[in-house]
Amino acid sequence: MENMLHSTPSHTSVPSSFVFPPEHLKPATSTAVSLPVIDMSGSCTEVINHGISEQVMRDMEAIGEEFFRLPAADKAGFYSESEDPNKATTRLFSNTTYETGGEKYWRDCLRLVCSLPVRDSVKDWPDKPHRLREVTENFMLLTRDLAMKLLRLLCQGMGLRPEYFEGDICGDHVIVDINHYPPCPCPSTTLGLPPHCDRNVITLLLPSMVPGLEVAYKGDWIKVKPIPQAFVVNFGSQLEVLTNGMLKSIEHRVTTNSAMARTSVVTYIAPTGDCLIGPAKEFLSEDNPPFYRTLTYREFKRIYNVVKLGKSLNLTTNLKDVQKMI
Repeated sequence: MENMLHSTPSHTSVPSSFVFPPEHLKPATSTAVSLPVIDMSGSCTEVINHGISEQVMRDMEAIGEEFFRLPAADKAGFYSESEDPNKATTRLFSNTTYETGGEKYWRDCLRLVCSLPVRDSVKDWPDKPHRLREVTENFMLLTRDLAMKLLRLLCQGMGLRPEYFEGDICGDHVIVDINHYPPCPCPSTTLGLPPHCDRNVITLLLPSMVPGLEVAYKGDWIKVKPIPQAFVVNFGSQLEVLTNGMLKSIEHRVTTNSAMARTSVVTYIAPTGDCLIGPAKEFLSEDNPPFYRTLTYREFKRIYNVVKLGKSLNLTTNLKDVQKMI
């Protein structure tokens, strides 16, 4: 637990292990921009009018913030820096997950995993704050339903059968990460999360109203302006592979600030480990051969984990290049 950033009431300096090389910290363009908005009430990337109430969203954000304010003794039993490479498990950890070349990053995270259909898996979750299980389970199921609805709309637009994403490709469990970024004494020297693309199929992000999310666009970092009551939707690497590059996974990072803590909540929809994923035949032709190898999701994650992300702007995270490294 001594590695948890939020356990220290205030930080006066950034430890050297968190400091990134200056060339990895290219600043974003000065103007914050809104992502393209999808209005779910009218058609099928920030999504509004999605059917999840504002109360559900605010309760989820509040319960996450409340968890990180708990005394250390109430959280210590869930702390683990090591991750089972073959199984997602509920745990509390700090500044791990992505390879950066050695630097740590300024984030603590509570990961909550729930098997489907929901049975007894929530019993492994923290029981404090007292509404955490109730609020998170409700949020998790609602956001998974929304993600599946978005995927069905994508199928409609891409000419895939509506049930294409049913079954192993969207997994037998759901993961929710509650990310907490404490105030940082020197934000210009470190990152909350390094440049990366999500490895899964699709991600729904409930962003904090405290800015911090940035996306890569035409060689620059663009600050994302949060929209109240909206989810940010990230297409994951598996969608890029499946569509043979027609849908690109979105490279993004998180910056820190010196004044305010930032808490965001992420729902990941991911395949089972043994699910075999490659370009779908609907996206292949004589003039458009497969650009990606067909791999199990477990093997894909193993390869992706060893890629040095560094200062990437769609360079070292380019999936075509990554798969050539096998």
